[in-house]
Amino acid sequence: MKSARLFLLSAALMCATAVAHAIEYKSIGPAPAVLYDAPSLKGRKVFIAPRGMPVEVVLTYGEWVKVRDAAGDLNWVESKMLVARRNVVVRAAGARVREAAADNAAVSFSADKGVLLELVEVAPAGWLKVRHRDGPSGFVKASEVWGE
Repeated sequence: MKSARLFLLSAALMCATAVAHAIEYKSIGPAPAVLYDAPSLKGRKVFIAPRGMPVEVVLTYGEWVKVRDAAGDLNWVESKMLVARRNVVVRAAGARVREAAADNAAVSFSADKGVLLELVEVAPAGWLKVRHRDGPSGFVKASEVWGE
């Protein structure tokens, strides 16, 4: 009986640890990166990812990282091509970036679908503080971007 309880406790802790794993995002670095179908330079070249493109880290295998892009596609990239600085890409048509993290706040600027924004910080209640490369910053709903 004691060994059964120990087994169940161990299994529960392992499940809790797996659930606690946070999603990790990175961005393509200052140069465009080739995405491959396998973790090797001999793999098939699938796509050239533009600089700054956000990706979700799915798996790290040596010097290679399996990533998911905003379209949901999975590919491999050399880890040296990624940077920790986080960017998000607008997935809603005409996302409104506001001066404060509130629906009734004044609009700072609008961003079209596909526009890349730098993630400055995660704000409360489903908002993100972002900055456009031309300088303007503000708050956008997390649901209107990908890469958060």
